[in-house]
Amino acid sequence: MSAPELGRVGIWAGELDRYPAPVLREAAAAVEDLGYPALWFPETTGREAMAQAALLLSLTRRTVVATGTAGIHARDAVTTAAAQRTLAEAFPGRFLLGLGVGHPAVVTGVRGHRFGPPVATMRAYLEAMDAAPFGPPVPAAPRILAALGPRMLELAAERAAGAHPLGMPVTHTRHARGLLGPRPLLAVTQLAVLDPSASRAAELARAHAAAALPNRLTPLRRLGFDDPESLDERLVDALVATGGPEEVARRVGEHLQAGADHVSLHVLTATPDRPPLRQWEDLAALLL
Repeated sequence: MSAPELGRVGIWAGELDRYPAPVLREAAAAVEDLGYPALWFPETTGREAMAQAALLLSLTRRTVVATGTAGIHARDAVTTAAAQRTLAEAFPGRFLLGLGVGHPAVVTGVRGHRFGPPVATMRAYLEAMDAAPFGPPVPAAPRILAALGPRMLELAAERAAGAHPLGMPVTHTRHARGLLGPRPLLAVTQLAVLDPSASRAAELARAHAAAALPNRLTPLRRLGFDDPESLDERLVDALVATGGPEEVARRVGEHLQAGADHVSLHVLTATPDRPPLRQWEDLAALLL
């Protein structure tokens, strides 16, 4: 089951849940009008992922919409399978389902579920999806897995169209490609700060690197960052691309050379309740 055509560079709209509906429409239109072939969004405690995907697909004409990632504890496997097939039937070639096990604090503290062993839990969920019934005959719909560690990457190669590592260094992209093999999709997300003030950019990059750190400690240690909790300058720079559009474009090129098929850009700003339209435009001029 092959994934939709994502192109080489897309947008990760990490703050999409902050936008009211009119701003959501503006953001989706801007991504498509600028020529980005893919629009990714996360699911945490905001809008429900499948409903939001349907909304974004309805607001666009060509853009591939990808859940990056829909939490498996938010819906049972039968419901997810039905929703995926419904969207795949209604919008052929334009929906990509990304699945993730989520964070323990959200799974247990917010949703009230038990957080089990991630790889075993995901494998059981995928098996239940594959066994789920659905009425209309539709082609097999692709899915990818949020994967950082080797076992989840191997599961992504075995039971999905590929993997979606979020916010990891280029060295992880090279490592992930080696584990996946040449055929599965490898779609990575790069955090980026475009700010003319070096001090503001560094402060924002460090804050987001710190927020991303808890579930990345083990993979980062495997990559040679022996003390990731210190968030030294080398690690922050590896996680977040800062500078102008040229520096971000250079980092995108490094991911592609390391084996990524697609890079989605999560542009971080000091005003996360508004889409970074100017930054998306500046990057599009270089990358599309």
